[in-house]
Amino acid sequence: MSINEEQLAFDQAHIWHPYSSMINPPPMTPVESASGVRIKLSDGRELIDGMASWWSTIHGYNHPRLNAAAHGQIDKMSHVMFGGITHEPAIELARKLVEMTPEGLDRVFLADSGSVSAEVSMKMAIQYWHARGKPGKHRMLSLRNGYHGDTFGAMSVCDPVTGMHELFSGVLAQQFFIPRPETRFGQPLLDGDLDALEQMLSEHADEIAALILEPIVQGAGGMYFYSPEWLKGARALCDRYEVLMIADEIATGFGRTGKLFACEHAGISPDIICLGKALTGGYMTLAATLTTAHIGETISNGGAGCFMHGPTFMGNPLACAVANESLTLLQEQDWQAEVSRIEGQLKQQLAPAAALNNVAEVRALGAIGVVQLREPVTLAEIQPLFVDAGVWVRPFGKLVYVMPPYIMSNEDLATLCSAIIDVLGQLEN
Repeated sequence: MSINEEQLAFDQAHIWHPYSSMINPPPMTPVESASGVRIKLSDGRELIDGMASWWSTIHGYNHPRLNAAAHGQIDKMSHVMFGGITHEPAIELARKLVEMTPEGLDRVFLADSGSVSAEVSMKMAIQYWHARGKPGKHRMLSLRNGYHGDTFGAMSVCDPVTGMHELFSGVLAQQFFIPRPETRFGQPLLDGDLDALEQMLSEHADEIAALILEPIVQGAGGMYFYSPEWLKGARALCDRYEVLMIADEIATGFGRTGKLFACEHAGISPDIICLGKALTGGYMTLAATLTTAHIGETISNGGAGCFMHGPTFMGNPLACAVANESLTLLQEQDWQAEVSRIEGQLKQQLAPAAALNNVAEVRALGAIGVVQLREPVTLAEIQPLFVDAGVWVRPFGKLVYVMPPYIMSNEDLATLCSAIIDVLGQLEN
């Protein structure tokens, strides 16, 4: 059933959408269904989805195998508490994650959103040092331009100026920050690029529980691609100064950067990893935080005798069943070839955007394409132009970016790229 005008008016008057105002709410695009890489609007038009529902629908919408997994599980149980109870979907998902993730990450905490996964990772780090008899190590170190979620702990490690949470700065936990790496992806490590990290660790290691970062690709903080050599050096410095490393792979995990996990570009394993978004193929919310046996056992031997976290929907069977099928689907397919194909086409077909006056830079890595502008876009102005062009692209600030589902055809990707160039060209005229 299509959305009618009365329903749209109710939405506008009563429903908050992400980062939206209730005084001057942005216009909404009513969606009726989605299949493959296309979103069908209530008026019958179809849009090629360039956003993969914020990185998550890597297999596309309405996938028959993911649908079957959801149907099969919901007839058994959609949910059961995880306290004192276990079930096959959670066990098999944990098994897959231990096998897939970087070496040594074999203790699994299943949560219900990426932001909670980040919270859990920070609590793990703090509880670990408390159990080690070093309760003073309870602050986090983060990178400028980083983004880790919208809950309070996660907000505290987002960039305090560009991280969308500046007005909360007076009430958030005060963390340490260093500049993001200067060395770009594919460049040799610049002299002195690790100096800020080393200085911070040398001065404050007795206070810092963990360095939390998005490996290789900073997402909402600027779609910035940095050097694997920097990440490798950061891992060594964390070891030297006895600070844990948390890799927030919520956005980068499951192939998006061309490696199964972005840490693999640097050949490193973090102490804790956060996963989410593509975990269920975009079907529903689920997240996981993995750590080492050493950290898990140290926490468990501490004063609390357990890890102090347990969400109501932890280990949700329905989400776990779909996640299992999504990961199986990923492993059965040649996802590396698909992501490589997408990367090559994004680099080639977004390149002409560099000739536009308002474009500062064009870049691509894996299934991520970015056109960085000199001036911010006005969303209410640019969004309808993309819809009229038959694509769904949701820019923010100075960034017009895409992260297509891995199944997107060359033809649809070409349409997506040309639409970006055409719309940006219209804005200049």
